[in-house]
Amino acid sequence: MTVVRVALDVPLARLFDYRADDARISDIGLRVRVPFGSGNKIGIIVDVGSASDQPAEKLKAVDAILRDMPTLPPAWLELCRFAARYYQHPLGQVMHFALPPLLRRGLLPKRQPKSIEHQAIARVPELNAAQRTAIDAIVASRGFETILLHGVTGSGKTEVYLQAIATVLDAGGQALMLVPEIALTPQLEARVAGRFANARVVSMHSGVADSARAAGFLAGLEGRADIILGTRLSVFMPLPRLQMIIVDEEHDASYKQQDGLRYSARDLAIMRAKQVGIAIVLGSATPSLETYHHAHSGRYRLLELTQRALADAMPTVRSVDTRRQKLQEGFSAELLAALEQRLQRGEQSLVFLNRRGYAPVLACPSCGWISHCRRCAANMVVHLADRRLRCHHCGLDNPIPGACPDCGNQDIHPFGRGTQRLELALQERLPAARILRVDRDSASTPRKWQQLLASIHANEVDILIGTQMLAKGHDFPQLTLVGVVGADAALFAADFRAPERLFSQLMQVGGRSGRAQLPGEVLIQTEYPDHPLYRALAGHDYASFACRQLEERQAAAFPPFSHQALLRAEAPALAQALEFLSAARALAASRADERITLYDPVPMRLARLKNLERGQLLVESADRPALQAFLAAWMTGLEGLRSPRDLRWHLDVDPLEF
Repeated sequence: MTVVRVALDVPLARLFDYRADDARISDIGLRVRVPFGSGNKIGIIVDVGSASDQPAEKLKAVDAILRDMPTLPPAWLELCRFAARYYQHPLGQVMHFALPPLLRRGLLPKRQPKSIEHQAIARVPELNAAQRTAIDAIVASRGFETILLHGVTGSGKTEVYLQAIATVLDAGGQALMLVPEIALTPQLEARVAGRFANARVVSMHSGVADSARAAGFLAGLEGRADIILGTRLSVFMPLPRLQMIIVDEEHDASYKQQDGLRYSARDLAIMRAKQVGIAIVLGSATPSLETYHHAHSGRYRLLELTQRALADAMPTVRSVDTRRQKLQEGFSAELLAALEQRLQRGEQSLVFLNRRGYAPVLACPSCGWISHCRRCAANMVVHLADRRLRCHHCGLDNPIPGACPDCGNQDIHPFGRGTQRLELALQERLPAARILRVDRDSASTPRKWQQLLASIHANEVDILIGTQMLAKGHDFPQLTLVGVVGADAALFAADFRAPERLFSQLMQVGGRSGRAQLPGEVLIQTEYPDHPLYRALAGHDYASFACRQLEERQAAAFPPFSHQALLRAEAPALAQALEFLSAARALAASRADERITLYDPVPMRLARLKNLERGQLLVESADRPALQAFLAAWMTGLEGLRSPRDLRWHLDVDPLEF
């Protein structure tokens, strides 16, 4: 009797045995259709043998072994096993997640992946000395090595990537390049495809149709793809000739999946490079503090680009003290004057506010009513353009009331500012200016996003008003001014990562100015002009900011000086969630040693989301292997812990959000 062990998409940390008389050892890594419950499922064969822990008479026979595609290679299977172990997630669900949707259903694509349209680029930009040094070091790397390419904004990191990829292609290898967001992929696709006209470039992200995703996956698996560009899901692409991995903007939180398999694509990419024995390049102008610490402690290799590739100098960064100013619809006199100057000179400006909508809240001054979301512990945002109140957490959408729902007062007001409000204010103040708002409302589809970018590059826009969508990865040669509004709120947030995110965000958005021959300027409106974070920004001094933050984190035993896991629970009532977490803590206490620190269960900051109350329990250790061993034992116990039927829980290893 031949038995196959199958990984299935079920929330159980086990494999399932089936009888398969025609199975061979070489079938490991193939998809298989098997009976399960009252129907059938598609799984992946992870082992073939002659024995089972189950009685032979209880074993069901497989319906079919799907031999219509090559086997998933051992390296892919091992990457999934590592992800399952490290993130404490069932192996079958990890493998199911790692496959494109079409392949999960046992189907194959009918078409080949669509070729990326491009214009061939004959001229390769001239490199400066730092770029040449970085390329030489990357190309000379042998075996596994993690390299941090720390380059200021506009220093030509992408050109370093491209020339390093060229050496990989010349050697007959494949290259995997990850970017944090789908918005960055189209322009990068065009640049890469134009540079490597004879290479097969495959794009993988959530905006790609199911058939194209499956076709791209198979092209990688069969070695027909040379360069893979994509977002975090691309880390699972099977690539038999893989010789280099690049993670651009490695600090970006978008690399962390926040539901289902809560993995970090950056961290999995590092593990994948280690498994294969190749170099991985992490690129950023503002590296994550974990990465920066590893680079300066010798764990990673550090390469630095300290000068811009095209511009003569970094933009001038100044804080505008707003404590003694009366702002005009959120704008200081100095920022308005700077906008008018650029308008007169025919240059572009960007006003940055990371808050979309018209205003964060609608309120009644008479009775104190506020536009709370009835499903979340958050306020509904005023979207005046289409006269709607929207919750940015759950999507609840209501019309703006004509009067206060509680007292009937018709004089209700929006409080605070979003991008829509800034747009209207500038239209009144500068009627001759061509103003374009760029946020997730105006760029709601990839096509609209590309149209907006085309208008900017065609110099059909004088002033941009945007959120973080415009903060990174864009080159606008005519843009010489960046004005930052509303940054102070993040200075005193409860999240210990908030300063790191704010510094990164402001350095990235400030880096959009002065990227060509025109000098750039960044004006940050603030009530705290002497804050160390703003002083470091003014000096383009990431090193001093990072060192200060790392000292604070070491004193508080925060990452990277400790390792964390977060058990979250959500239920109709907060008491139910906290009761489960208390039981989970008691279970943890019985299995933890002195290396494990357990905190008390508490409500999450956003305590209610989509009508569910949420709590969390933090587990911490300075010893990562000890934490992993504890989590594995704890999870076994948690799966047997009794809980209400409508309570859901999950474990988040290395959490970024609290």
